[in-house]
Amino acid sequence: MWLDLLVIALYALGMLCLGWWGMKRATNQEDYLVAGRRLGPGLYIGTLSAVVLGGASTVGTVKLGYTYGLSGMWLCAALGLGLIVLSLALARPLAKLKLYTVTQLLERRYTPAAKTVSSAVMLAYDLMIAVTSTIAIGTLVTVLFSVPSWVGILIGGTIVVIYSTIGGMWSLTLTDIIQFLVMTVGMVALMLPLTVHYAGGWSALMAKAEPGHFSLTGIGWNTIITYFVIYFLGILIGQDIWQRVFTARSSGVARVAGTAAGLYCIAYGVLGALVGVAASVLLPNLDDANNAFAAVAQLALPDGVRGLIIAAAMAAMMSTSSAGTLAASTLLTRDLLPAVNGGRPVERLASHRLCTLAIGVVTILLSLLVDDVIGALTIAYNLLVGGMLVPIIGAMFWKRASNAGAIGAMIAGTLAVVVFMLKDGLLANSPIYAGLIASLLVFVAGSLLRPQSHATPATASRTGGA
Repeated sequence: MWLDLLVIALYALGMLCLGWWGMKRATNQEDYLVAGRRLGPGLYIGTLSAVVLGGASTVGTVKLGYTYGLSGMWLCAALGLGLIVLSLALARPLAKLKLYTVTQLLERRYTPAAKTVSSAVMLAYDLMIAVTSTIAIGTLVTVLFSVPSWVGILIGGTIVVIYSTIGGMWSLTLTDIIQFLVMTVGMVALMLPLTVHYAGGWSALMAKAEPGHFSLTGIGWNTIITYFVIYFLGILIGQDIWQRVFTARSSGVARVAGTAAGLYCIAYGVLGALVGVAASVLLPNLDDANNAFAAVAQLALPDGVRGLIIAAAMAAMMSTSSAGTLAASTLLTRDLLPAVNGGRPVERLASHRLCTLAIGVVTILLSLLVDDVIGALTIAYNLLVGGMLVPIIGAMFWKRASNAGAIGAMIAGTLAVVVFMLKDGLLANSPIYAGLIASLLVFVAGSLLRPQSHATPATASRTGGA
């Protein structure tokens, strides 16, 4: 076990060193928020893959594979396909806009009030994205080292907050590349082959697995469709994803490398689900399927290798947690604080760092209160898609879209999601559908009844719509 701890400690130290290096490169606001908009294909594919594949995509997919078999891959598949569509259809117009936040698009198409309301919704989404992965770190530490989950949350969360705060997007990019490499080696070259070998090989695994565990639809069509509604659509409009698109040095990089990142995410989902199947054979009576990843790593992997696998999982979690933290901080500094400060934007790097630190502390506190990675991820994407999808797509493609319709849609969609989550449960399918229906109805009605009287063709053309 001491060897595992040494590997993890060296990994954590490496993340802090890369954060310090990123601080040296972040000399102005554009460096801090979007890495100077100059990432090439190698850096871009690594950082985009790492930000998407977080705690839910690693621990969560193994949990789904443990419970439902190979069909647990659909969560990552929905995310990966969303990246592919985003890269092929939206990356080029987004790269030309030179924005910092999703919500600035809404300001250009509607009014500053629409930006403020949408920023509040998007901030809640990004906080929950960061919380999801921070919780997953606590889950790993609990199972592997028999300590309370809050210990892992505090340690892992603190490391993320430090390197995110000091270096911003450059720190995230540099750490994401290492995390991407560690994730790839850990899952592809070590975790899957060793767990399958421990289970007796592929033939034994297929013979011993539960009936239907190698079906692609075992999780159920309702769940598969809901994953696409929530995660596929969520990828198209998430601030943490768009902020990565803004880092590409050209639209060509964003299109090609982004598509490759999407394909990687799909493959990662298949690998994670298969690890879950192996865990269901080796440990069929786990009390909590959330612990499947950590438990099978502890059982099947030797010392040292286990530490690298844990580092791989932590890499996935930290990259997404840091992305959510910086995205929330960017919304705070670029959109929300100026709205209450007479429109004056936050320009000083020290102020950006202070806001990132504050968001990081809030993330750690929320992580101590929530205990389900899939549940936290579902809350995040329900809020995002239910409240934001309709007005954003409307801003880009519908000439009649108005400020009144957009603000009403955000409020109605978010409220419907919250009400149905309270009524039917966090993991129910109804909240996202209720949110989308409410948002669409209010958006169309509000836009038709109260048209955008001051909109101009120039305004619409800047958004890439109309």
